[in-house]
Amino acid sequence: MTVQPSLQPYIDAWTQSIEAISELVSSLVEGEWNRPSELPGWSVRDVVSHVIGGECEALGDPRPIHTLPRDLYHVVDEPTRYLEVQVDVRRHHTGPEMTSELEYTIIRRARQLRNERRKPEDQVSHPLLGKLSLESFLAQRVLSVWLSEQDIRRALGRPGNVDSPAARIAAEVILRRLPKTIAEDAGAPKKSAVVFDVNGPIEFLRTVRVDENGNGTVDSSPSLGPIVTFTTDWETFSRVACGRGKGKKFEKVADKLKIEGDQALAERILASFPLAR
Repeated sequence: MTVQPSLQPYIDAWTQSIEAISELVSSLVEGEWNRPSELPGWSVRDVVSHVIGGECEALGDPRPIHTLPRDLYHVVDEPTRYLEVQVDVRRHHTGPEMTSELEYTIIRRARQLRNERRKPEDQVSHPLLGKLSLESFLAQRVLSVWLSEQDIRRALGRPGNVDSPAARIAAEVILRRLPKTIAEDAGAPKKSAVVFDVNGPIEFLRTVRVDENGNGTVDSSPSLGPIVTFTTDWETFSRVACGRGKGKKFEKVADKLKIEGDQALAERILASFPLAR
């Protein structure tokens, strides 16, 4: 157990989710590694490479020196280019090579987390996330690993862990992002409210309110007159809020997503959800 007890829930959730990934891929045949995921351009192998790369960087390992091919259509900006390096450098690795590196990375990272001496509020820096507290960084790692686990499960047709401890931490991280997405990115009107009514194994009602200055906040109080209401299940919400299934106006999840109110704003909100990896 880490010397910082308040960090233990994040470490436990991370452990359960990343070990689930290891178990999922341990017996894959070569063709299954190539199954496409919902992430543009990424296969199961690529998602696992992303997990390994993220944990290696958390360990402080030097980034690979690698030049990306120029024909990767899904690499569209600096963040996707940054993430792609850890993926492309492993693109031709065999299944046994992938599982061996994943297992070794889990052992190393678990040891680091057990010996963590920093305080939850200590600041860490990340090339994409900027400066944030150690606690927030661990929550982000839980979100990333859980999303990757779910991407792999959907690609392989092996659902599970939608209500795991990692899923609940993922929900907290996603909800904290809603005010910026709706107030700033989607440009919801001032003095308006957008409601998310989510059911299933993780259930909640959240209202994002935009004040007279255009600033967004989120709370659990209902709104009497929301401009838009989204009603869906937890798994669909997590996919939509993390940019999965975006093609053709979310046709992959359209039957599970009920939208009431301003349709133009709703479409802007859906389009504004970032692709989280």
